[in-house]
Amino acid sequence: MGRPSTLEDKRRELLPVLAGAFAELGYRRLTSAELSARCGVGENVLYRIWPDKVAMFLAALDWVYLSSERAWERLLADEQGGDGPFLRLLAHEASHHGEQGLYRIVFAGLSETDDPRIRRALQGLYGRFHAFVRRQVTAHRGAQGPGTLDAETAAWAIVGLGTVASIGRELGLFGAASRERLLWDAGRVLAEGEPARSPTVRKPRRGGSKPRER
Repeated sequence: MGRPSTLEDKRRELLPVLAGAFAELGYRRLTSAELSARCGVGENVLYRIWPDKVAMFLAALDWVYLSSERAWERLLADEQGGDGPFLRLLAHEASHHGEQGLYRIVFAGLSETDDPRIRRALQGLYGRFHAFVRRQVTAHRGAQGPGTLDAETAAWAIVGLGTVASIGRELGLFGAASRERLLWDAGRVLAEGEPARSPTVRKPRRGGSKPRER
């Protein structure tokens, strides 16, 4: 027989479910009863893992970054393609950004910043995204020089592109092709300070079939 499941094991198991529930229903609408039903455990089990609803929400926010980072690290480790890790990452995000809807958790948190715990968590979340992007921009530039923008500013601008792309997806302001152009073309210009050129990695689709929506 295997060893009994610990609370930490259960926490890792339930985190994706928790994040999905907050992404779908937001912070205010999601009750602990609904959460426990989706997780398939009693409310007492949830409160043994997380002391309150805010702690559950903070765990979901952390999941947003960790799940993104894991996916990005896999892309960066893939040595196929001649344009380097950053452009592979940018091309992937141009085609797939926001498909899981996890940005909705962040949007829900922005209406709860009167709670200092949520405010600090969002500051940390955006700070981690910025630091990750800044490292990739710096590494990509390498011997090419500093670019039009310093890496600090360029990284914040690229994070901002992701936010605009998420808003556009959520509100239907523009379609998938426009979202791809926004992230790929503008992302390249911000990172390198030059017009976008055709990469040797798979370029995001220009028209044609619509990318798969999650």
